[in-house]
Amino acid sequence: MTKTFPPGSKIGIIGNGQLGQMMAIAAIQLGYFCHIYAPNQHGPANIVAAKSFVGDYGDSDKLNEFAATVDVLTYEFENIPAEPLIDLSKQMPVYPPPRALQIAQDRLVEKNYAAEQGIRPAPFRAVNSAKELSYALLELGVPAILKQRTQGYDGRGQFPVKKMTDAHLAEIWNSLSVKQAVLEGMVRFEYEFSVIAVRNADGQFLTWDVPVNTHNKGILAHSVVPANEFIQQQADAAIKATHKIADSLGYVGVLAVEFFATQFGPIFNEMAPRVHNSGHWTIEGSETSQFENHIRAICGLPLGSTALTAEKVEMKNLIGTQINTWEKILSHKNEYLHIYGKGTPRPGRKMGHYTKLSRRIF
Repeated sequence: MTKTFPPGSKIGIIGNGQLGQMMAIAAIQLGYFCHIYAPNQHGPANIVAAKSFVGDYGDSDKLNEFAATVDVLTYEFENIPAEPLIDLSKQMPVYPPPRALQIAQDRLVEKNYAAEQGIRPAPFRAVNSAKELSYALLELGVPAILKQRTQGYDGRGQFPVKKMTDAHLAEIWNSLSVKQAVLEGMVRFEYEFSVIAVRNADGQFLTWDVPVNTHNKGILAHSVVPANEFIQQQADAAIKATHKIADSLGYVGVLAVEFFATQFGPIFNEMAPRVHNSGHWTIEGSETSQFENHIRAICGLPLGSTALTAEKVEMKNLIGTQINTWEKILSHKNEYLHIYGKGTPRPGRKMGHYTKLSRRIF
């Protein structure tokens, strides 16, 4: 029988960014106390934390001290060492399971895992040197994209390969901060979309409406539901693939899987074992947000309805100085502003987002 952590219990969140902040807000509304662990106390999640703990993500001793203060652990992003969480999971509930973290934080492992599950990724080759890069290009052709296996997100650690000259390949290879990479063949896609799902320990699996996503320089800019008909025709296959991933991992919590919508069906791009930017619209646009359902799942509570609250929902990220439009957004009806409290805007920095509801259902 699934263990339930009732309201009043303490939830540990590793990471202090905006995802941790929005998880904590959802948890507080359900009567939980959230403790935050991060290398500093200056992140958005610290603003709403019951307690904040400072330590390196790889410091097992400090993580153990932190874990001793809470009833259940979760995390808000992938770029943290999995090994300490694997050790902690032997002593207490850690959700999502650290195995999902291990897979998602290494692009080669992730793509091989998807293929093993019968889910089609873009064509890829492992690359560990500039010479191997040139050989891989002979197989996959140009253009292609070279991605670091680890420490890459929001477009970081990704480099387009446009030609096969020695000088160009050397320049790209030298730009990598991690000298283990994956070369991906370019996929001709019509749209990008994601499946946002939640699964509890009893195997109950729910999804929200599938959003169509628009990126700018590798960073999500805009998500809309419902998606267009082209994506809708591929949504069932993508949801089944996501369900297969979740079940194979004994997953608990919110899982996001990104896909390319192509003329040949959905192509797996990547998975994120956490709440996801393309699901921020669910706060106002769904009966139960991704953040609340994540808390419900990890605490053993019944999952909430994922039905839409409006006929159309749009989420736009406020990146860098776009945050300065906050006053204009607040003047509009049915637009809901979220400012993360990060301080100084920088290019590429997600400062907040807003959600617009059109034709509310209730």
